[in-house]
Amino acid sequence: MNAFALPPDFDARVLRGEPMSRHTSWHVGGPADLFFTPHDEADLATFLRSLDASIPILWIGLGSNLLVRDGGIRGAVIDTHGVFDQLQRVGEDEVWCGAGVACAKLAKQCIKWGLGPAEFFAGIPGTLGGALAMNAGAFGGETWNHVVSVATLDRTGARRERNASEYSVGYRHVAGPENEWFLGARLKFEPRPGVSNEDIRMLLARRKATQPIGEWSCGSVFTNPPGDHAARLIDSCGLKGFRIGGARVSEMHANFIVNDGTAMASDIEQLIAHVMHTVRDRHGVELKPEVRVVGEAA
Repeated sequence: MNAFALPPDFDARVLRGEPMSRHTSWHVGGPADLFFTPHDEADLATFLRSLDASIPILWIGLGSNLLVRDGGIRGAVIDTHGVFDQLQRVGEDEVWCGAGVACAKLAKQCIKWGLGPAEFFAGIPGTLGGALAMNAGAFGGETWNHVVSVATLDRTGARRERNASEYSVGYRHVAGPENEWFLGARLKFEPRPGVSNEDIRMLLARRKATQPIGEWSCGSVFTNPPGDHAARLIDSCGLKGFRIGGARVSEMHANFIVNDGTAMASDIEQLIAHVMHTVRDRHGVELKPEVRVVGEAA
């Protein structure tokens, strides 16, 4: 029995050789060996138990902070967007949010409930699962400032409830138990009855005026170095508009790399490396990518 053999019930539902360009916001990426969208948590737990222990697993949501190389993914990709979509108020100032819920939806629902500060979630172009994995933030807010506890699933299909204190959290960094993935989180806010959707609209309008919204990108490519901004450093090197193949540094915001519709993942990866080398040579600052690079080269 080979490693990618699956029980008949799953074999009919799993996509083989699925292009990851269909599932990432950069619209690049080669094929995944296996691509699976579960019906629910129990379905996913059963699927995980059916996988050979040697098969690597990659979980994705909206694919907004992910660069999949042109050779694709060896192993199984779990698609969580729209699956773990439970969003409910569980106390006066707490909510439960599934990992597959878009951060923008979380922001809008918290406003309806009169809870905050949650407006910043509208500026995170992904799902809560991805936001939990990297402590995503926007407009001065960060995900883990609101986490009380999380639910996780390991590759044996076992569910665990963990307190936020069990994780080491920093700027765009989260470290916790290995081989566990987030199913959702209990989040704590404060009563904010005066906040309205207009606040979100104002924040998003500001974002639209300064970022290449609507173009194919991953959001911010690099984390901000202490006391500075990656965009300022890149811009000062004259890199706005610099291009490799179909990938270029955005003229609107230097910390964005956009795909003009013809880019390969290799173009983007080479451009990331070029920006890092240029900033290091010019300013002596080592930029750190915020985007996660996975998969094999073509």
